[in-house]
Amino acid sequence: MKITVVYDNEVLKKGLIAGWGFSCLIDNDTLFDTGGDGVALLHNMEKLGIDPSNIKSVVLSHGHGDHTGGLSELLEVNPNLTVYALASFSRWLKNEIPAKTRLVEVRGPTQIRKEIFTTGELGAYTKEQSLICLDKRGAFVITGCSHPGVRSILNAASKIGKIYGIVGGFHGFSDFDALKGLRLISPCHCTVYKKELARAFPKQYVRCGAGLVVE
Repeated sequence: MKITVVYDNEVLKKGLIAGWGFSCLIDNDTLFDTGGDGVALLHNMEKLGIDPSNIKSVVLSHGHGDHTGGLSELLEVNPNLTVYALASFSRWLKNEIPAKTRLVEVRGPTQIRKEIFTTGELGAYTKEQSLICLDKRGAFVITGCSHPGVRSILNAASKIGKIYGIVGGFHGFSDFDALKGLRLISPCHCTVYKKELARAFPKQYVRCGAGLVVE
């Protein structure tokens, strides 16, 4: 399984555009979040050799614009998508999606394809879903902003497989004990304590940014 960060606040490869938000591609057919700007999203895809017409599914972590903002432009070049959005998304956002493509409203844990699941809707104030990718090593977790809390997300994901790694936004997460035992930790986007995480997990920490590839 190959995970490519397409959109982030930082870039790791020359020629990519940074922007507030997050998006990553799993293999070549499942996109998690769409960043905040569709022009930048498609630009980065081109530079990374990603053909947007190969994408079959888009999973939106939550309804904030820095994670959904690139969807409209993506749909212009590939209208044949299935979009997995939380049932709690605003009516306006959900009404925009079915006009162009297929919408699946997510409540509980949902299978996207054979090796990919969502945690289902987590959290109270800001509801969010994360992705769980399975391979022979176990479960790899991808988060949007971790509004429900990283520990809560990991607890939900652990019901599907033993977790060995995580990438994505951690927000103000500081309960570092929750990450003990993981082999790969790559915080990005909205994460407040990147430097502290790098010091706490020097062997496991991987700097994130657009252009990062995890295989």
